[in-house]
Order: sequence, then C-alpha cells, then structure tokens
Amino acid sequence: MKGKESAPVQLARKTLESYLASGRHPEIPPDMYHDPLFGRRAGVFVSLKKAGALRGCIGTFLPEEPDIAREIIANAIQAATCDPRFYPVRPEELDQLSISVDVLSKPEPVTQLGELDPKRYGVIMTAGQRRSLLLPDLPGVDTVEQQLAILRQKANIPPEAAVTLMRFTVTRYE
Repeated sequence: MKGKESAPVQLARKTLESYLASGRHPEIPPDMYHDPLFGRRAGVFVSLKKAGALRGCIGTFLPEEPDIAREIIANAIQAATCDPRFYPVRPEELDQLSISVDVLSKPEPVTQLGELDPKRYGVIMTAGQRRSLLLPDLPGVDTVEQQLAILRQKANIPPEAAVTLMRFTVTRYE
C-alpha cells in the first residue's frame, strides 16, 4: 500500500511515523520543493481512516503555513493527535491507517444553491461566529440539502439562521 501512495500522502505518513515515535517533525526532502505542488500555498485537509472508518480529520481552508508541505505536516499531526472526536493515534496503528490529503482551491462565494454540487464542491457555512466545512465527494452525501444539513449540525446553526456559503474544489491525493 505505501509504495502506491502519492507524494503528499507519503509526506503525511512520514510525518506521523516521525512525530509519534519521537515527537519531532520530519525533515522535508529538498527535492520535494522542485515539485510545483509543494512550493505553493493552499488550505489542506488530512484524513485518516482505519478499516474504512474515519479515525481523524483536520485541516485548514486557507493556508496557515509558508507552503503546502508544511501545511500537510501540521495538519497530519493535528489529525492524529487533536481531533476531538477521537483518541490520539498510537504508533502501532500506523500500518492500519489509510491517509488522504485534500488540497483546497481558494473558496469562492455562493449566491444561489444551484452553484453547489456535493460531488464536486466542498462548502463552508458561516453564521455569525459559527463556521463549518464539509469536503466534497463524501460517501452518503449525495444532495445539496444533505450537505447543508450536515454543515448546520456540525456548527450547531439553527435551521432558521441566515448563513453565508462559500464553495471550493479539492485535489485529493491517496
């Protein structure tokens, strides 16, 4: 499995192996910066699954690090150790984890629901200080209505509350 992983996923896995064993971030291979993907900035989500079930998922919809490589490193560590829905990943679980890395496009405003498509676009919903994000193309999320209901539930936004929506696309690496 590991030999078939993309470069972003290999970096996330190397990060987890290093961090869970020693508490340190891995060195970023210098040749990685020759890849145009890693030299730019973008929001990134790292998702961890174990036996097909979500085990951790943390990300940023706007970049917080100087480049995508460092964004992957930061979010991989957060997904494994700080997702409040799960206990921290243990080193002995690493071989059982499948990892995906989603690199997000810059979010754009949505003015009408017809601009959404749950298979193509992720959505960010904001109401006052509450915000939630849902990645695109998730199993079981087939309609815009399902997307919006999940977003409201995640951020505890009442059905009657006015919201603003933004959409984005992802490039998913597995």
